[in-house]
Amino acid sequence: MLRNLLTSSSAALLLSLSGESFAQAPVQSGPPNAPDQTPAFDGQTRAPALEDDIDLSVKTIAKGLEHPWGLAFVDNDMALVTERAGRLRAVDLQAGTLSPPIEGLPEIDTRGQGGLFDVSLDPDFASNRRIYFSYAEPRGDGENGTSVARGVLSQDHSRLTDVEVIFRQTPAWDSTKHFGSALAWDDQGRLYVTLGERSLPEPRQLAQDLNTHLGKVVRIDADGSIPDDNPFAGGHDAGVERDGLAEIWSYGHRNVQGAAWESNSGKLWTIEHGPKGGDELNVPQAGKNYGWPVITYGEDYSGAPIGDGLTAKEGMEQPIYYWDPVIAPGDMTFYRGERFPDWQGNLIIASLSPGGLVRLTLDGERVTGEQRLASSLGRVRDVAESADGALWVLTDSRDGALIRITPENE
Repeated sequence: MLRNLLTSSSAALLLSLSGESFAQAPVQSGPPNAPDQTPAFDGQTRAPALEDDIDLSVKTIAKGLEHPWGLAFVDNDMALVTERAGRLRAVDLQAGTLSPPIEGLPEIDTRGQGGLFDVSLDPDFASNRRIYFSYAEPRGDGENGTSVARGVLSQDHSRLTDVEVIFRQTPAWDSTKHFGSALAWDDQGRLYVTLGERSLPEPRQLAQDLNTHLGKVVRIDADGSIPDDNPFAGGHDAGVERDGLAEIWSYGHRNVQGAAWESNSGKLWTIEHGPKGGDELNVPQAGKNYGWPVITYGEDYSGAPIGDGLTAKEGMEQPIYYWDPVIAPGDMTFYRGERFPDWQGNLIIASLSPGGLVRLTLDGERVTGEQRLASSLGRVRDVAESADGALWVLTDSRDGALIRITPENE
């Protein structure tokens, strides 16, 4: 039986999530940081609040994780969890126990926002036991960058062997912020990697520079090679010469920490941190420019505008949805299971601030409704769906937890 360790009591914490909002009214999230900005189209922000009465059973399966970041299910009984402090652990989902740190990881820079980030299984994990992980790699002289490595997980989950780095973000930078680092596979077994722009005023400008990886989404093959149909792989697009690094899929991003592949449409979705306001939901298209730091629906933390204070510019893509004030998004997942039948096809997003989960209903690539869930969980870094349709979250704290969420009345 799964144990509830969320409180000192062994009873499940039941969160009543009654629909408090009236139809057509948006979620109560406070005044915008940039009230003079105007969305580019109706429904681009503050979608109608969803009316949904449901009680959730929230059970902590494991705790004692130091700022957990990424989650991958090995099977129904075992998951891998990364800790930003530089540890990878196996979690027994039945007993709620953590393994000792898995051996074989490379050197990791854990300063500031750095550390060990996402983890993902190879599409052929059942036969090759290979896993992939992103991390802040030290590059010398205080510089670092996001890298992606892969290795083979031993049968007893104790060590990685044949570890090799398959991608390195360039240029390295002396910064401890904005590493990005979400991993997502498409249906052809190609890997998308999201990369931050390192936050500081100088490197953030490089989000617009196609000869760097800063502020980009890149697409690579499983061995780190470059797909021939990447938008800059041939140096041209639709007969127009285009210079840029061949790994780049899209650019003009700030700090993308969430990514999910939507199999029905065959498209990648991403969610990224804005500055003060302006968190963005995008469906990045090949070779397109998503505007940062030229356009944004946020402002600087000082209250000053970013650049010229623009929210739109020709040649730059609009987010399909944005938040002001922010939800500080972690990762996200499209719900496909049977446990929450009314949520099928919805996007479930981890929120670091104000915390909990955010549920979005969609009509194609338009957001039609929004709901805030389980806010008492606090900072949620990752959310994933297991094979049985349960939702699992990682809470981001010094004593973080792996938590399972199901309907209370099932």
